[in-house]
Amino acid sequence: MSTLIIFRHGQSVWNLENKFTGWVDVELTPKGIEEAKAAGEKLKGFNFDYAYASDLKRAQNTLKISLEAAGHKPLTPIYNKALNERMYGDLQGLNKADTAAKYGDEQVKIWRRSYDIAPPNGESLKDTAARVIPYFESEIIPKLKAGKNVVIAAHGNSLRALIMYLEKMTPAQILEFEIGTAVPRMYELDQDLKVLSAKNL
Repeated sequence: MSTLIIFRHGQSVWNLENKFTGWVDVELTPKGIEEAKAAGEKLKGFNFDYAYASDLKRAQNTLKISLEAAGHKPLTPIYNKALNERMYGDLQGLNKADTAAKYGDEQVKIWRRSYDIAPPNGESLKDTAARVIPYFESEIIPKLKAGKNVVIAAHGNSLRALIMYLEKMTPAQILEFEIGTAVPRMYELDQDLKVLSAKNL
């Protein structure tokens, strides 16, 4: 049996400012740093063999801070852009409320919460899954099948893609699934990667 723990980064500067962030590389806020430390408290007692994060520093720093807070043995994290947040295209850097005022609440909701409709020059959740899942299958599944324990710090939409895959959710189900900042979600998996249990810590 292996353990997989995934969690979203702590609050970022653009989360606080209510902006579409996507692939823009923004820092954690002081609150985000505290959230990462709190996540680390929940990770005490776990022994990870591998640690992964996206190519963006808000996820990388959340991983680093949380593992330090957990008192975990030093690991060399593996960073990959396949785990990056959904790319929001022309919306990146725009305030969400201002964007809704310009384009209408319904259009912005479609861009944010539809499965296969992308914002202008950006990615849909389906597009995001098309890079997250192959990376997970090629890079991480072999380690889990070998009984290794893995932790991943990533983003709301890259994690939605992963949760949809692991928990066999429909697009409609995953779009309603809320992922809080720095809340670890633990999976216990058997050798065939069947989910034995899934819960937030």
